[in-house]
Amino acid sequence: MFKKMVPVSLERHQQKKVRSTVGFSYASDFHIAYVTMHEFARASAVYPIVFLEEPTLKGFRPVVLMGLESGENLFVGQHGSWSASYIPAMIRRYPFALSKGEQEGRFVVCLDEESPLLSETEGAALFDDKGQPTQVIENVKRYLSELQQMDFVTQEFVKFLQSHKLLTSLSMRVNTASQVKNITGCYVINEEELDKLGDEVFKQLREKKYLPAVYAHLLSMPQIERLIQLKNERARGSASPKT
Repeated sequence: MFKKMVPVSLERHQQKKVRSTVGFSYASDFHIAYVTMHEFARASAVYPIVFLEEPTLKGFRPVVLMGLESGENLFVGQHGSWSASYIPAMIRRYPFALSKGEQEGRFVVCLDEESPLLSETEGAALFDDKGQPTQVIENVKRYLSELQQMDFVTQEFVKFLQSHKLLTSLSMRVNTASQVKNITGCYVINEEELDKLGDEVFKQLREKKYLPAVYAHLLSMPQIERLIQLKNERARGSASPKT
């Protein structure tokens, strides 16, 4: 979803402003969004939650599926409205993100320079006339810092799943109004392996407070049917989908 991420700096972005988000047209071609385990409960009521391989982590990262193919977000209407009760935090924080800095354990605020939300004529300025960061930057730092902490916990959760071989490849064929699609490249928690866990490992799941995320993920899988329905409605040229 990010096209040109660069660290925020006075030299590059002194004249940049961020437009207020009045719609989500910018996300109309985002078919996935990363989520933290803290979002699973709310996200599972709307989207399928799956795991994708993440080379930079040498592991997996949980995402919500918002479309059945790349470049398709079935929850964004013609006028940029979001037709769902929950919007992933990654979408809400766009066009900002954190990236690892040169020093170990340090992160820097980055933005997508190709985002349509950036402007030099309208919106809230990133820097004031004296070259100091505005409240926009301070708010972004605080928000991203909170998400970074949640992301760390999420990575530990995924490592736990991996270490106990609980993730398995998902291969599914879905029938839409116009074609049959194969959903591949995703991973899900294997319920059979989950049932085989010994008492000690299951106790760890409970003590680490991972169980709610596990069950939310499993309960989210029928939301794939929602994607099929939304895709069929869009193909028929019907009104924007309802939650």
